[in-house]
Amino acid sequence: MEKYRVYFGMRFSEHGRRAVLGAFDGGEITSDAGSLLLREVARRLDLFGRMAGCFEDRRDPDRVRHQLPDLLAQRVLGIALGYEDINDHDRLRHDPLLKVTAAAKPESGGPLPALAGSSTLGRLERSFEECDRRYHDLVAHPARLQDLYVDLFTASYDTAPERIILDIDATDIETHGQQAGGFFHGYYEHRCFLPLYIYCGPHLLLSKLRHGNVDGAEGAKSALKRVVGNIRRHWPQVGILVRGDSGFARTNLMNWCEANGVDYIFGLPRNDYLLHKARKVRSRAAVDFMATGKTAAVFGHFYHMTRSGSWNKPRHVIAKVLHLSGQDQRCRFLVTSLDWNSPEVLDAMRQARDAPENQANTLPKDLLARVIYEAIYCPRGDMENRIKDCQLDLFGHRTSAHAFKTNQTRLILAGFAYVLMTQLRLMALTTTTLAKAAPDTIRQKLLKIGARVTVSVRRIKISMPDACPVQAIFFTAWRCLVPL
Repeated sequence: MEKYRVYFGMRFSEHGRRAVLGAFDGGEITSDAGSLLLREVARRLDLFGRMAGCFEDRRDPDRVRHQLPDLLAQRVLGIALGYEDINDHDRLRHDPLLKVTAAAKPESGGPLPALAGSSTLGRLERSFEECDRRYHDLVAHPARLQDLYVDLFTASYDTAPERIILDIDATDIETHGQQAGGFFHGYYEHRCFLPLYIYCGPHLLLSKLRHGNVDGAEGAKSALKRVVGNIRRHWPQVGILVRGDSGFARTNLMNWCEANGVDYIFGLPRNDYLLHKARKVRSRAAVDFMATGKTAAVFGHFYHMTRSGSWNKPRHVIAKVLHLSGQDQRCRFLVTSLDWNSPEVLDAMRQARDAPENQANTLPKDLLARVIYEAIYCPRGDMENRIKDCQLDLFGHRTSAHAFKTNQTRLILAGFAYVLMTQLRLMALTTTTLAKAAPDTIRQKLLKIGARVTVSVRRIKISMPDACPVQAIFFTAWRCLVPL
């Protein structure tokens, strides 16, 4: 019976008059043919070579089988393709296409050599302080890797922009067991790390892992200082606006922004003093509600100085009051350095005046505060989606090692998988239906394509199915990435 199965394959229920047989005799087949597109993006960026420059490789060159850029390519491409665990590479090292996308050219025309296994890849992430130095010859420098995020971001522009907006935020990564740096956090109600992120639109500029017991704004000033310094090293004249929630409305952060020519807009925690100063705005909201019987949203602005004297000068505060039926008024506050002459405000005001509903000289009295709140501050919510892309779709949350520095390196490598997917979307998919797709959608629709891989002395052919539903999108991406 066993011999029958091996020779003839497996027999299934007939399809009409035809027998249905199955067998594991298809040859070299991959399920990730779309990784060819990621390979071209990485080559354009020289991503893995530049990442390798952020590591120290102390291995004996005569005994090295897998070069450092190849190890990084294998790990990052694996994350992008949905293989979150290093153990997955004990199988993937024999994948016929990953051998092409994640390895340097072989010296001869023979069979493609197997890639690195999980043990070798694991040494990428381990810090030499956390293991026996005799067996650890690969050392990551997280600060250099973070700087590479910014270098890749600035290189994606042909010319320097006049102004950019940086979004800063913190979130949680749940920990398990007694991982170093994991602590119980009352807001998230579990043990976690508290990573800090900085984005500019879809571009990741910082992914810093922090202990779970730190303040939400811990390290924000030094992180912004480093990121802004690297950006201005490339673009000395660029204007910068920083946005964040109320966790970042800290005096030291606002003082630094003002001293270094960086505009800011942060949420401001509500207190009785602020509610008292916003009493006119609250009264207008109540009057509007009484007049219409409908929910009233009223905006206002004023200058505010803390009673404790923690601020060294009055600052511009924006207030939004929402009056709802049968509920208490909802008041939210922002503190900002923006005013009537700020470029973002001028552009938003111009768009507000050109809006059809405002053509008949019906501009609201609270236009400045409304524009700053709705047109400038509220779009920062899109950063939440970018964090989900990095942490969920690209497995940044898989910081499951015991050592803290190892988990920091894992988060950074997941960040580079995010960079790779983002650049694929920006370089090759802007005219397709995947122009705004999340990484997981791009992976499932464009990268997970089955194909037969045929290797000969002169060529490597990847034969994808005739009935592939995304052929048009794949051809469009190929034309953008590979010049004819």
